[in-house]
Amino acid sequence: MDPQKLYETLKKSQEPKGYYFNYNTNLVFELLQNLIAIKDQIGYMACPCRLNSGDKENDKDIICPCQYREEDVKEFGTCYCGLYVSKENYENKIAHTYIPDRRHPEKILL
Repeated sequence: MDPQKLYETLKKSQEPKGYYFNYNTNLVFELLQNLIAIKDQIGYMACPCRLNSGDKENDKDIICPCQYREEDVKEFGTCYCGLYVSKENYENKIAHTYIPDRRHPEKILL
């Protein structure tokens, strides 16, 4: 899959829901390339900023967009990895801050 095509597809489907790509396009395309590589490796697009187990059922909470995105964007203006941001964040109207990982520790396989 081509990162540009993925970008266009996700932009079209996510912006109407209030989720914008980060204004840092270098970061966005790096994350999209990682999502594609992860999908090629394990068969699904797990969050590139979290450890995945390779077990789709165990990782369903971190398949992008992850189940934590809504809360993270609402509270911090960005998701954990910074791929998706709120409109206010995109327009640089809010301060950028650290995003804690909401994923339950028992889901993380080290």
